[in-house]
Amino acid sequence: MLFLLPPSESKRIGGKPLNIQDVALTFGALNPARTEVMNTLLEICSDRDAAARALKLTPKQHTMIDVNLAVNEAPIMPALMRYTGTLYDALVGDGLNATEMLRAKQQVLIQSALFGLIPSTDLIPNYRMSASTNLPSIKLRELWSTAHSLVWPRLTGLIIDLRSKSYVALAPIPAGIQSYYVDVVVELADGTRRPLNHFNKKSKGLFVRAMLQAAEPPMTMDDLRRIAETANLGFEVSGSTITLVSPGLV
Repeated sequence: MLFLLPPSESKRIGGKPLNIQDVALTFGALNPARTEVMNTLLEICSDRDAAARALKLTPKQHTMIDVNLAVNEAPIMPALMRYTGTLYDALVGDGLNATEMLRAKQQVLIQSALFGLIPSTDLIPNYRMSASTNLPSIKLRELWSTAHSLVWPRLTGLIIDLRSKSYVALAPIPAGIQSYYVDVVVELADGTRRPLNHFNKKSKGLFVRAMLQAAEPPMTMDDLRRIAETANLGFEVSGSTITLVSPGLV
């Protein structure tokens, strides 16, 4: 069973004194697309005004252009530790032990707009780019959708898709690949349910963290239900959708 996460806009700086040229990202079939996206991003970042528009940067965020220009020489760290924000803060918490990191390597994938699909422990630098970035010479959805069509069939196991809709659109899982999309709703005191972004992200992070800490890796829907209960989340399945129900207290 594989758990597929989106990346995060916010990232931790620093890392090992190596750079992206020193590592080989998993799923080499994506390398031509990765190179095309990377080269195009670097090209647009050479024009600071164009880069600010493409990356939707505020004036205070223009330093991210320099971050991108240095991406090939920047230090690296596992993607799971690079990303921060609500989902990843809930997932990583105070840190993951060696056993949990090993399970993350084996079962947790992250799909970004710059690197495509990678295991969560692949080493990546800091960068700025998202699914909504507009690179004028590239149609990101077309490029990544085509590139990932070579990778999805190679994955083994049921995919639990926890991505946001923008990343689902960037590289949709083909109909022939068994997967469940995860939605999150918050149950309020009056019994009504609402989709709220903060609880969506935090609940997904807590769910995956509980999976990493489970005594055995999940094999069935009942296993996932027990994992959700460990994270204080309700668990419902309808068709190919899993709904996590948050009590609104996380």
